[in-house]
Amino acid sequence: MCTTCGCGVGQTRINGKLIQQHKEPGQTLRFNPVKQKVTDSHGDHHGTIHFGTGVAGTHAPGMSQARMVKIEQDILAKNNSFAEDNRRFCSDHGIFSLNLVSSPGSGKTTLLIETIRALYDQLQIAVIEGDQQTDHDAERIRATGAPAMQINTGKGCHLDAHMVGKAMQQLSLQDNSLLLIENVGNLVCPSGFDLGEAHKVVILSVTEGEDKPLKYPDMFHAADLMLLNKCDLLPHLTFDVEKTIEYAHRIKPSLPIIQLSATQGEGMQEWIDWIKIGFRKTAIS
Repeated sequence: MCTTCGCGVGQTRINGKLIQQHKEPGQTLRFNPVKQKVTDSHGDHHGTIHFGTGVAGTHAPGMSQARMVKIEQDILAKNNSFAEDNRRFCSDHGIFSLNLVSSPGSGKTTLLIETIRALYDQLQIAVIEGDQQTDHDAERIRATGAPAMQINTGKGCHLDAHMVGKAMQQLSLQDNSLLLIENVGNLVCPSGFDLGEAHKVVILSVTEGEDKPLKYPDMFHAADLMLLNKCDLLPHLTFDVEKTIEYAHRIKPSLPIIQLSATQGEGMQEWIDWIKIGFRKTAIS
């Protein structure tokens, strides 16, 4: 269960096989609108109601802030334990793992395909694909010749470390390899879930708004690199690149940003070089 949006009542599947009922027992919410006392929101004179002002930073009807904090702590503690197992495995085997996060339609899968093509003759590469349903993206990845494992999260809005660990086992990852994890398209929940990756890479396309970093600050703060994708479309848009960079650096001043176009190749070499530097630091002799 995700305490931000309440996801997790669906079924998780890896390559079509059910592996987990991703649901915390006893979490059925009973909401009485007459008895509820709102303690996690306030309004302002601009006509905005803020539901993230409580200690939990979020809101669920009928659930206290203290209860949400307790649930989140329990869930994240379990997740972080699995994440450390994943991270230890990758470290022991020289596997450089990247968690690619973005909103839907940012071009993650196309970027992955072009990244695999650029590195195919240089590195062993495997991919974990996360979506609520279908294996369309995994099929696109497999067409490049790289092995790919599809995780369908059902109603879940993000991957977690347990799911990724299961997929890593089934992929039979090779020593000194690159693992690319394409998370479910979502700029909210994946920010809080460590998968055991070396780095989170957030992808923002120029077909989205400049203010995405301000609207979804947790994701941009959690990221170690930002890729500004689809830059070939800039002549046809009113997107302000400098403003976007400014907003991103308000959230995380040290955040590196690479401007690129996965389809046209602009900036791709800088991205590939960044991967190679991280890979060399991870590889075992």
